[in-house]
Amino acid sequence: MEKLGLNQIREMYLSFFEKKGHLRMPSFSLVPNNDKSLLLINAGMAPLKPYFTGLKVPPRKRVTTCQKCIRTGDIENVGKTSRHGTFFEMLGNFSFGDYFKEEVIPWAWEFTTDVLKIPKDKLYVTIYLDDDEAYDIWVKKTDIDSSRIFRLGKEDNFWEHGAGPCGPCSEIHYDRGEGKITTVDEFVKAGDSDRVVEFWNLVFTQFDKDEEGNYNKLSHPNIDTGMGLERMATIMQGKNSIFEVDTINSILKAVSNMAGIEYGKNEKSDMSMRIITDHVRSVTFMISDGILPSNEGRGYVLRRLLRRAAKHGKSLGIKEGFLYKLTEVVINNSCGNYSELKEKEEYIKKIIKLEEERFDETIDSGMQILNDFISDLKSNKNTILEGEKAFKLYDTYGFPIELTQEILEEKGMTVDLDEFNQNMKDQRERARSARAETNYMGAENTVLNKIPFEISTLFEGYDRLKSSSKVKLMVKDEEFVSVLNEGEEGVIITSNTPFYAEMGGQVGDKGTAFSENFKGEVLDCKKNLAGKVLHFVKVISGSINLEDTIELSVDEDRRNNIRKNHTATHLLDSALKQVLGEQVHQSGSYVDESRLRFDFNHFEAVSYEKLRNIENLVNESIMKVYPVKTTIMSLEEAKESGAIALFDNKYKDEVRVVSVGNFSKELCGGTHVSNSGEIGLFKITSETGIAAGIRRIEAVTGKMAVEYVNSKSDILREISSKLKCSEKEIVHKLDLQSSELKELEKKIEELKLKVAGSAEDDILKSVEKIKGVDLFTGILKDVDGNSLRELADKIRSKSGNCVVLLGSSIGQKVQLVAMATKEAVKSGIHCGKIIKEVAAITGGGGGGRPDMAQAGGKLPDKLQEAIGKSSTIITKLVK
Repeated sequence: MEKLGLNQIREMYLSFFEKKGHLRMPSFSLVPNNDKSLLLINAGMAPLKPYFTGLKVPPRKRVTTCQKCIRTGDIENVGKTSRHGTFFEMLGNFSFGDYFKEEVIPWAWEFTTDVLKIPKDKLYVTIYLDDDEAYDIWVKKTDIDSSRIFRLGKEDNFWEHGAGPCGPCSEIHYDRGEGKITTVDEFVKAGDSDRVVEFWNLVFTQFDKDEEGNYNKLSHPNIDTGMGLERMATIMQGKNSIFEVDTINSILKAVSNMAGIEYGKNEKSDMSMRIITDHVRSVTFMISDGILPSNEGRGYVLRRLLRRAAKHGKSLGIKEGFLYKLTEVVINNSCGNYSELKEKEEYIKKIIKLEEERFDETIDSGMQILNDFISDLKSNKNTILEGEKAFKLYDTYGFPIELTQEILEEKGMTVDLDEFNQNMKDQRERARSARAETNYMGAENTVLNKIPFEISTLFEGYDRLKSSSKVKLMVKDEEFVSVLNEGEEGVIITSNTPFYAEMGGQVGDKGTAFSENFKGEVLDCKKNLAGKVLHFVKVISGSINLEDTIELSVDEDRRNNIRKNHTATHLLDSALKQVLGEQVHQSGSYVDESRLRFDFNHFEAVSYEKLRNIENLVNESIMKVYPVKTTIMSLEEAKESGAIALFDNKYKDEVRVVSVGNFSKELCGGTHVSNSGEIGLFKITSETGIAAGIRRIEAVTGKMAVEYVNSKSDILREISSKLKCSEKEIVHKLDLQSSELKELEKKIEELKLKVAGSAEDDILKSVEKIKGVDLFTGILKDVDGNSLRELADKIRSKSGNCVVLLGSSIGQKVQLVAMATKEAVKSGIHCGKIIKEVAAITGGGGGGRPDMAQAGGKLPDKLQEAIGKSSTIITKLVK
């Protein structure tokens, strides 16, 4: 049996099914599209759900893919076992009502034995207990020894998930051991001991299970197969673990080299290396698909994986950021099939590097909090940290539970893991309930997503704003209806329309719909999951019936403003690349009649000078009155022509390329001006950060841009009037006023110091001795925090063994500071504890070190009481 590389196996599989008439589709993104039931794509068939349910028409009835997948349900087992991983690739071939068992079973056997050349005496097949049809095909259409076919029950060989499409399945297994297995019991035991490994599952979706539990036969059964690429590679390379497979092992070796630790010598360090190896694959692919670290959703999954890997790097003695360097190995291994990895390499590295740096800061802040917890445990003579506190460290501060355990163990302490795990379970439940409840295929079960497949709408809005059309379907209050009457609102689907349905960041059109018997307002236009065009209408007068011919008219002024903003967005995209670099990629956009919004990857705020440069480039393109041309071409032609795209519609045979002169060329289905000059004027109104590594520019065009400039001019005129100077002199006048203010502030500070200084003698005279420690207290008025600290430090220097506690009321706020000498600290004084108790009385909080702490409060009338408690607090602290 030839030892094939992981990349070889993938190509052999996809090529084999291409020759069987399948369309090879590239992997979908890890981010589910219109599927609220999933956080991340976790199976090869998951992105194809709309084709199985009939919501969408597949590009071909036969499809083959290698799908990127992420599963984190068994994250705690990653690194501990030989087969668990969070990232994996799933090979699959699919039939949407085309071929069925008679074709797929012989093909699976042919690929396994003729292409991969796996010896037949190492293979076993399982089928569903009652699936005689599958048994007959295996026996008659392949040359498998019938004694190698085992019948198993529903738990093993029947695929179903609640109500909906389901059916029996047949699995192919590889035997790692010696000697023939002859009985079902022997086979099950061999599977439990990992002697026999399942590597290919053929699902025969032939039933539709209804709510009563009845299995109704599907008129067009489907085929859905799945083969784990990593598992197949372990078989073909004679390995026992996915971490020994060629591409994955190259990552593990890089981790070993970075740590300077030989793999295979210590189980604890080996496990850390395996965890890092798996997780760096996951985070590299997740970031390439636009996922960014955050505290919720899939961003939380990414952050958790990244920080878990970083923590294990620290366990191996790797002190500085290293994960971003490892991505190079991941990318070089996989970019042959996933070109987006190479295209976004620098971006991926930058995001990971930033998150590693942020994690280092988290570790520092988390350590401070954990040390406080440890101090409290010691003072209360306790050795078990509450699980709720450990969870807060983990959930709020990203502090790994493993690190908490390690630090506590060094102190002879433990954590209440049961309570921690309960908190984790509660959080998962909250996350699960936050995701929309959907059927097993992830489609929202609304009437708008049940529009018959054969009903479609021709979009005519690129060339016209008015159309005559026939009403094909109507919906009101989640029901199909035959009439909408005056005052009612509903949805109508027509045979053709000039209305653009919201898509690609561009909002839907508004306008009117009317006939001799009816007048209505089109409030919005959207698409359902299957891409059907939905007109949301309100009947102003009369009534509208099915099969009526009506006139549809788009609001022209609104559409024109949208077109200006949309074309300006394309110009902005090109200008950003010219000024900031070709690595800039769009991360989202929004275009309506009043403004445009454009999100892009960048790691720092764009300077004013660069923003001005970007704005100038766009306006120069507007003034050059470039023609805007639309060309229909194949996806490959579009890529070769240099068109920019997110390629969300990469499975269409033809795409629409919009060019603005030689300045911009993008794939786009939206509406645009006929030439750039129609935009008139482009003005950036804001540039902000919205996530780690993601910036947002908002801008206006045309009349809105003119109004924006005029509003700025009005503000300048008002400022010059108040300053009593011309607009040219505003800056000079403000500089003069700023200088005057600084001088006044300086004088105020000097006066405050004098006030504070005059209190020094009184405070020193009022010393109170507590167990050999001098206590100096004082209450001042209108002295800020800086001056209060300076005074406390000055007083502290007057005694070798003292505590200083000062408070000041400023308006309705309180400032507190506590300081102690080294000698006082040795005797048990802790300023952080003192200030915490004192501040609580004034309605505030704070803390700090044993020798210095500060706090704030909001009850000035309680200041006298708070300072008065100091002697009692210090008496308890001094040993």
